[in-house]
Amino acid sequence: MKIPDGVQCTKPNQVCKLLKSLYGLKQASRKWYEKLTSLLVREGYKQSTSDYSLFTLNQQNNFTALLIYVDDVILAGTDMQEINRIKTILDHNFKIKDLGVVKYFLGLEVAHSKEGISISQRKYCLDLLNDSGLLGSKPASTPLDPSIKLHQDNGKPFEDISLYRRLIGKLLYLTNTRPDITHATQQLSQFLHNPTVTHYKAACRVIRYLKHNPGRGLLFPRNADLQLLGYSDADWAGCIDTRRSTTGYCFFLGTSLISWKAKKQTTISKSSSEAEYRALSSATCELTWLLYLLKDLHVESSKQPVIFCDNQSALHIASNPVFHERTKHIEIDCHLVREKVQDGLMRLLPISTQDQLADFLTKALPTPKFNNFISKLGLLDIYQASACGRLLSDNYDQHIVNSKLTQDDHD
Repeated sequence: MKIPDGVQCTKPNQVCKLLKSLYGLKQASRKWYEKLTSLLVREGYKQSTSDYSLFTLNQQNNFTALLIYVDDVILAGTDMQEINRIKTILDHNFKIKDLGVVKYFLGLEVAHSKEGISISQRKYCLDLLNDSGLLGSKPASTPLDPSIKLHQDNGKPFEDISLYRRLIGKLLYLTNTRPDITHATQQLSQFLHNPTVTHYKAACRVIRYLKHNPGRGLLFPRNADLQLLGYSDADWAGCIDTRRSTTGYCFFLGTSLISWKAKKQTTISKSSSEAEYRALSSATCELTWLLYLLKDLHVESSKQPVIFCDNQSALHIASNPVFHERTKHIEIDCHLVREKVQDGLMRLLPISTQDQLADFLTKALPTPKFNNFISKLGLLDIYQASACGRLLSDNYDQHIVNSKLTQDDHD
């Protein structure tokens, strides 16, 4: 640092000019990202427009991809020569440390095998159990008690609000590999400004549920079909305080769960059909983004993407434009569903409520029904002895077969 010209001060070095962004300052990450991006672009890499942290290089029959999170980088590709070349360039410019085959990344534990790749957060989950003081507590069968509807109650306020906020923040990060607690975390995050003892007890129940299998994570089989299958659902007027509905959707790439979400809708829906249609619109936007991302990764879907919905009225609204009197109060952006269907981007197919996988993202379910849905998500705990030698449950295999049979019946 140096004092700028023309600046006079009573104390020496009172005013300084920053010559280099230091680690920890607000502009440091921005400068680092600009320098790294310009370097990769000069080396022939293309920045993805669907995910700006993804850089790809396609040369002849070889493909290389870099995924960046601040100063952590995952490098993958089919050409070892190119991988070694870009690692040398990065090391020359930034002095990187090569950790070899990815096994631990940002709290995500990656396990490789001949059958596929498993991603979990076991250590993170055990640390959460230990920090919360619930390591010796009795496990819970479900994340939320289906008999209790969380809302802004007039109960006793929880004294340590910062503790509650830290707890929910940790649970939010855990949803990266645990879709089974997504709905519970979404419900609890609504009370960060004024939590009560009831809300804190519900959060503790989520942690006690995690004690059942802290090593549970996502499995990505190597021999899965490359077809996008989505499930869209909504819980009509489920919020007691605002009477707004909850959107839930999940997407599979073959048999691998790759995307899921549970979020309260921004407006109040007049009917369950409207709530389902709004959820279908959100799922369509996610599907469009996934297709853009797969295109950047040079992955082509083997069949046309499909979204399953268990509401017949929502399917009719998406395929038939004559329902003007019933849908004229719905925002125009929701009719994105109809536009994408007409363009041939995807197909909408009906499914029974009992087979609607997105149902667990919209409401608290009793134990048998909850476990039935979770068994179909392709989750696996490689640390449990009972799971050894079995990659997917029989129920999940049967579910995928039924889904494809349903689609083939409509071909």
